[in-house]
Amino acid sequence: MSLPRVIPALLLKGNGLVNGVKFKNHQYIGDPINTVKIFNDKEVDELIILDIMASLKGDEPNFQILKELASEAFIPMGYGGGIQSLDQAKKVFDLGFEKVVLGTAALMNTDLIASIANVYGSQSVVVSIDVRKSWFGTYRLYGYSGTKKMNKVLKTFIDQIILAGSGEILLNNIDNDGTKEGYDLDLIREISELASVPIVSLGGAWEISDLKKGIQAGASAVSAGSMFVYEGKFNAVMINYPKYSEIESCFEVKK
Repeated sequence: MSLPRVIPALLLKGNGLVNGVKFKNHQYIGDPINTVKIFNDKEVDELIILDIMASLKGDEPNFQILKELASEAFIPMGYGGGIQSLDQAKKVFDLGFEKVVLGTAALMNTDLIASIANVYGSQSVVVSIDVRKSWFGTYRLYGYSGTKKMNKVLKTFIDQIILAGSGEILLNNIDNDGTKEGYDLDLIREISELASVPIVSLGGAWEISDLKKGIQAGASAVSAGSMFVYEGKFNAVMINYPKYSEIESCFEVKK
Protein backbone atom coordinates (compact mmCIF):
# COMPACT_ATOMS: atom_id res chain seq x y z
CA MET A 1 0.00 0.00 0.00
CA SER A 2 1.10 3.59 -0.56
CA LEU A 3 1.72 5.75 2.47
CA PRO A 4 -0.64 8.62 3.28
CA ARG A 5 0.87 12.03 2.66
CA VAL A 6 2.30 13.76 5.74
CA ILE A 7 2.33 17.50 5.08
CA PRO A 8 3.90 20.31 7.13
CA ALA A 9 1.75 23.45 7.11
CA LEU A 10 3.63 26.73 7.48
CA LEU A 11 1.99 30.03 8.40
CA LEU A 12 3.35 33.12 6.70
CA LYS A 13 2.96 36.56 8.23
CA GLY A 14 4.77 39.29 6.35
CA ASN A 15 8.18 37.89 5.48
CA GLY A 16 8.40 35.51 8.44
CA LEU A 17 6.93 32.26 9.64
CA VAL A 18 4.70 32.20 12.71
CA ASN A 19 2.77 29.67 14.73
CA GLY A 20 -0.14 30.14 17.10
CA VAL A 21 -2.88 28.50 19.12
CA LYS A 22 -6.51 28.56 18.01
CA PHE A 23 -5.60 31.07 15.27
CA LYS A 24 -4.32 33.56 17.88
CA ASN A 25 -1.15 34.62 19.71
CA HIS A 26 1.13 33.96 16.76
CA GLN A 27 4.82 33.80 17.58
CA TYR A 28 7.69 34.25 15.15
CA ILE A 29 9.44 30.95 14.49
CA GLY A 30 11.88 31.68 11.68
CA ASP A 31 12.79 32.48 8.12
CA PRO A 32 10.61 30.75 5.50
CA ILE A 33 13.43 30.29 3.00
CA ASN A 34 15.66 28.48 5.48
CA THR A 35 12.71 26.38 6.64
CA VAL A 36 11.93 25.27 3.10
CA LYS A 37 15.59 24.32 2.62
CA ILE A 38 15.45 22.15 5.75
CA PHE A 39 12.27 20.43 4.58
CA ASN A 40 13.96 19.82 1.22
CA ASP A 41 16.70 17.93 3.02
CA LYS A 42 14.17 15.96 5.02
CA GLU A 43 12.36 14.96 1.82
CA VAL A 44 8.88 15.84 3.00
CA ASP A 45 5.93 14.68 0.91
CA GLU A 46 4.53 18.14 0.32
CA LEU A 47 4.36 21.62 1.88
CA ILE A 48 1.44 23.94 2.48
CA ILE A 49 2.19 27.66 2.83
CA LEU A 50 -0.64 29.80 4.23
CA ASP A 51 -0.47 33.59 4.48
CA ILE A 52 -2.64 34.34 7.52
CA MET A 53 -2.87 38.11 6.93
CA ALA A 54 -3.57 38.43 3.20
CA SER A 55 -7.34 37.83 3.33
CA LEU A 56 -7.73 39.78 6.55
CA LYS A 57 -6.07 42.84 5.03
CA GLY A 58 -7.50 42.37 1.56
CA ASP A 59 -4.00 42.01 0.12
CA GLU A 60 -2.99 39.94 -2.87
CA PRO A 61 -0.36 37.22 -2.38
CA ASN A 62 3.20 38.34 -1.72
CA PHE A 63 4.50 37.15 -5.06
CA GLN A 64 8.09 38.15 -4.36
CA ILE A 65 8.45 35.89 -1.33
CA LEU A 66 6.52 33.13 -3.12
CA LYS A 67 9.03 33.38 -5.98
CA GLU A 68 11.90 33.01 -3.52
CA LEU A 69 10.25 30.04 -1.82
CA ALA A 70 9.49 28.28 -5.09
CA SER A 71 13.06 28.78 -6.30
CA GLU A 72 14.36 26.92 -3.24
CA ALA A 73 11.80 24.12 -3.06
CA PHE A 74 12.35 20.70 -4.58
CA ILE A 75 9.09 19.35 -3.18
CA PRO A 76 5.44 19.92 -4.18
CA MET A 77 3.95 23.03 -2.59
CA GLY A 78 0.50 24.51 -2.19
CA TYR A 79 -0.15 28.15 -1.36
CA GLY A 80 -3.14 29.90 0.18
CA GLY A 81 -3.83 33.47 1.20
CA GLY A 82 -5.23 36.44 -0.70
CA ILE A 83 -6.03 34.63 -3.96
CA GLN A 84 -9.17 36.28 -5.28
CA SER A 85 -8.91 35.85 -9.05
CA LEU A 86 -7.85 33.44 -11.76
CA ASP A 87 -5.05 35.81 -12.71
CA GLN A 88 -3.60 35.71 -9.18
CA ALA A 89 -3.86 31.92 -9.15
CA LYS A 90 -2.07 31.83 -12.53
CA LYS A 91 0.82 33.85 -11.08
CA VAL A 92 1.12 31.38 -8.19
CA PHE A 93 1.17 28.40 -10.57
CA ASP A 94 3.63 30.13 -12.89
CA LEU A 95 6.03 30.53 -9.96
CA GLY A 96 6.10 26.76 -9.55
CA PHE A 97 3.41 25.94 -6.98
CA GLU A 98 1.38 22.81 -7.69
CA LYS A 99 -1.77 23.79 -5.78
CA VAL A 100 -3.67 26.85 -4.65
CA VAL A 101 -5.59 26.84 -1.38
CA LEU A 102 -8.78 28.91 -1.30
CA GLY A 103 -10.33 29.81 2.03
CA THR A 104 -12.26 33.05 2.38
CA ALA A 105 -12.36 33.47 -1.40
CA ALA A 106 -14.15 30.13 -1.78
CA LEU A 107 -16.66 31.08 0.91
CA MET A 108 -17.44 34.31 -0.92
CA ASN A 109 -17.36 33.05 -4.49
CA THR A 110 -17.44 29.38 -5.47
CA ASP A 111 -17.23 30.42 -9.11
CA LEU A 112 -13.53 31.13 -8.50
CA ILE A 113 -13.02 27.42 -7.78
CA ALA A 114 -14.55 26.54 -11.13
CA SER A 115 -12.56 29.12 -13.08
CA ILE A 116 -9.27 27.78 -11.68
CA ALA A 117 -10.22 24.11 -11.93
CA ASN A 118 -11.32 24.52 -15.55
CA VAL A 119 -7.83 25.74 -16.47
CA TYR A 120 -5.54 23.80 -14.12
CA GLY A 121 -7.63 20.81 -13.10
CA SER A 122 -9.44 19.94 -9.89
CA GLN A 123 -6.30 18.34 -8.44
CA SER A 124 -4.77 21.83 -8.30
CA VAL A 125 -7.55 23.43 -6.24
CA VAL A 126 -7.79 22.89 -2.47
CA VAL A 127 -10.51 24.50 -0.38
CA SER A 128 -9.59 25.27 3.21
CA ILE A 129 -12.46 24.72 5.63
CA ASP A 130 -12.06 26.22 9.10
CA VAL A 131 -14.79 25.47 11.63
CA ARG A 132 -15.80 25.82 15.24
CA LYS A 133 -18.41 23.81 17.09
CA SER A 134 -21.44 25.85 18.18
CA TRP A 135 -23.21 25.63 21.54
CA PHE A 136 -25.67 23.31 19.82
CA GLY A 137 -22.93 20.87 18.81
CA THR A 138 -22.95 21.69 15.10
CA TYR A 139 -19.92 22.86 13.14
CA ARG A 140 -19.98 26.42 11.82
CA LEU A 141 -17.84 27.79 9.03
CA TYR A 142 -15.40 30.64 9.66
CA GLY A 143 -13.54 32.88 7.22
CA TYR A 144 -10.98 35.67 7.29
CA SER A 145 -8.40 33.62 9.23
CA GLY A 146 -11.03 32.43 11.68
CA THR A 147 -12.21 35.90 12.68
CA LYS A 148 -15.66 35.87 11.10
CA LYS A 149 -18.48 33.34 11.37
CA MET A 150 -20.03 32.73 7.97
CA ASN A 151 -23.74 32.36 7.37
CA LYS A 152 -23.42 29.13 5.42
CA VAL A 153 -24.49 25.55 6.07
CA LEU A 154 -21.44 23.29 6.15
CA LYS A 155 -22.95 20.39 4.20
CA THR A 156 -24.34 22.70 1.53
CA PHE A 157 -21.00 24.46 1.18
CA ILE A 158 -19.15 21.16 0.76
CA ASP A 159 -21.58 20.13 -1.97
CA GLN A 160 -21.05 23.48 -3.69
CA ILE A 161 -17.26 23.41 -3.66
CA ILE A 162 -17.09 19.84 -4.95
CA LEU A 163 -19.56 20.64 -7.71
CA ALA A 164 -17.47 23.70 -8.59
CA GLY A 165 -14.35 21.58 -8.97
CA SER A 166 -12.41 21.49 -5.72
CA GLY A 167 -10.19 18.42 -5.73
CA GLU A 168 -9.30 18.39 -2.04
CA ILE A 169 -10.38 19.79 1.32
CA LEU A 170 -7.99 21.10 3.98
CA LEU A 171 -9.98 20.63 7.19
CA ASN A 172 -9.27 22.37 10.48
CA ASN A 173 -11.14 22.84 13.76
CA ILE A 174 -9.96 26.23 15.01
CA ASP A 175 -10.33 25.17 18.64
CA ASN A 176 -7.89 22.29 18.14
CA ASP A 177 -5.33 24.30 16.22
CA GLY A 178 -1.96 24.44 17.98
CA THR A 179 -3.27 22.76 21.14
CA LYS A 180 -1.22 19.54 20.77
CA GLU A 181 -4.39 17.62 21.71
CA GLY A 182 -4.80 15.80 18.42
CA TYR A 183 -7.19 16.23 15.54
CA ASP A 184 -10.94 16.60 15.94
CA LEU A 185 -11.66 13.04 14.89
CA ASP A 186 -15.44 13.51 15.01
CA LEU A 187 -15.10 16.35 12.51
CA ILE A 188 -12.98 14.23 10.17
CA ARG A 189 -15.50 11.39 10.34
CA GLU A 190 -18.42 13.72 9.67
CA ILE A 191 -16.83 15.48 6.70
CA SER A 192 -15.38 12.31 5.19
CA GLU A 193 -18.93 10.95 5.00
CA LEU A 194 -20.14 14.12 3.27
CA ALA A 195 -17.26 14.71 0.87
CA SER A 196 -16.38 12.71 -2.23
CA VAL A 197 -12.91 14.28 -2.48
CA PRO A 198 -9.80 13.65 -0.37
CA ILE A 199 -9.59 15.32 3.04
CA VAL A 200 -6.35 16.65 4.54
CA SER A 201 -6.73 16.91 8.31
CA LEU A 202 -5.06 19.83 10.09
CA GLY A 203 -5.10 21.25 13.59
CA GLY A 204 -3.90 19.71 16.84
CA ALA A 205 -1.50 16.92 15.84
CA TRP A 206 1.56 16.58 18.08
CA GLU A 207 2.45 12.90 18.34
CA ILE A 208 3.02 10.68 15.34
CA SER A 209 0.16 8.54 16.62
CA ASP A 210 -2.14 11.52 15.98
CA LEU A 211 -1.39 11.16 12.27
CA LYS A 212 -2.53 7.56 12.29
CA LYS A 213 -5.74 8.48 14.11
CA GLY A 214 -6.48 11.13 11.49
CA ILE A 215 -6.19 8.59 8.69
CA GLN A 216 -8.26 6.03 10.60
CA ALA A 217 -11.00 8.65 11.06
CA GLY A 218 -11.26 9.14 7.31
CA ALA A 219 -8.62 11.63 6.18
CA SER A 220 -6.65 10.81 3.03
CA ALA A 221 -3.64 12.85 4.16
CA VAL A 222 -2.52 14.51 7.38
CA SER A 223 -0.99 17.91 8.01
CA ALA A 224 0.37 19.75 11.03
CA GLY A 225 2.14 22.93 12.00
CA SER A 226 3.39 22.82 15.60
CA MET A 227 4.44 19.18 15.31
CA PHE A 228 6.98 20.02 12.61
CA VAL A 229 8.34 23.32 13.93
CA TYR A 230 8.52 22.77 17.70
CA GLU A 231 10.10 20.28 20.05
CA GLY A 232 9.33 19.62 23.71
CA LYS A 233 6.82 21.10 26.12
CA PHE A 234 8.47 24.53 26.01
CA ASN A 235 8.10 24.81 22.22
CA ALA A 236 11.75 25.09 21.33
CA VAL A 237 11.86 25.91 17.63
CA MET A 238 13.25 22.93 15.75
CA ILE A 239 12.22 22.08 12.20
CA ASN A 240 11.64 18.33 12.10
CA TYR A 241 9.93 15.59 10.15
CA PRO A 242 9.55 11.86 10.83
CA LYS A 243 11.93 9.46 9.12
CA TYR A 244 10.43 7.34 6.37
CA SER A 245 10.75 4.27 8.58
CA GLU A 246 8.80 6.03 11.35
CA ILE A 247 6.00 6.90 8.95
CA GLU A 248 5.93 3.31 7.70
CA SER A 249 5.72 2.08 11.28
CA CYS A 250 3.02 4.62 12.14
CA PHE A 251 0.79 3.41 9.33
CA GLU A 252 1.84 -0.21 9.84
CA VAL A 253 3.19 -0.68 6.35
CA LYS A 254 4.93 -4.03 6.10
CA LYS A 255 7.85 -4.51 3.72
